[in-house]
Amino acid sequence: MSESSHRPQHVFVGDVQGCADEFDELLGRLRDSFGDEFVLHSVGDLVNRGPDNLRVLERMRELVAAGRGHHVLGNHEIALISMALGLRPLGERDSIGDVLESAEAPDWLEWLRGRPLVEAGELASQAYVMVHASVAPNWSAQDCLERGNRAGARLAGADLDEVRAFLSQSPAEARADSARDVLGRLISCRSVRGEAWSSKEPADSDHQPWHRVWQREEHDYGVVYGHWARQGLHLAPGLRGLDTGCVHHGRGRDGCLTAWLPAGARPFDTPEPTLWQIPARRRYYPY
Repeated sequence: MSESSHRPQHVFVGDVQGCADEFDELLGRLRDSFGDEFVLHSVGDLVNRGPDNLRVLERMRELVAAGRGHHVLGNHEIALISMALGLRPLGERDSIGDVLESAEAPDWLEWLRGRPLVEAGELASQAYVMVHASVAPNWSAQDCLERGNRAGARLAGADLDEVRAFLSQSPAEARADSARDVLGRLISCRSVRGEAWSSKEPADSDHQPWHRVWQREEHDYGVVYGHWARQGLHLAPGLRGLDTGCVHHGRGRDGCLTAWLPAGARPFDTPEPTLWQIPARRRYYPY
């Protein structure tokens, strides 16, 4: 049997946001198809808006602990960390009280603070990074990793007062390319205008989707991301946008949980990639 036959199947999943039943269905299908020979990569936003955040976190943490899972932080994990540190209250639209009120809340805070903001690796012959929302259009893969690690170190610091001070900074007021600015771009950006970025969707001709500008740079790596449910599934050379709004089912659309199963020598260039989509069980988010 060849060495390649022992390689696990890599699987990238979009925003789960507490939709634990759909997440369990995906995991069950993966186990039926691959046994334990798969590695699951989460683009972040495992939590919030959906009904069962603890179950999703527990499933992902088990995979990470077993060396079969990778998870980068999204804006909703950062919101959870901020709430746990007393920086903001639980909002009307937040559903992460199950985590904050659990006896294990301090442990979850520490685990999440230790998660990366950027994952970098290779799929067959192609380099990639996985982030929650975006990268700067002119960053190389190494730039993404270095900047993400720098911002992540601020989140994971031992002095919680310093972590609070870091998260209390407004991204809009942070110096460009500072650790706080990088954090905001990685977890929230949708559009860019020159060197500036915004979490809002492009509203005029001066603002463009970040990935459109990124593509013009003709990078030698691919990007897997989530965050942009209104955009939906985005498949383009070098790009895999996987947020298909499972938790937003019923808000004028049919939501689903999307997983990408890379295949071939250049998986980011495959025009019809293998996707598994788990339909949302019900409407979750009434706002």
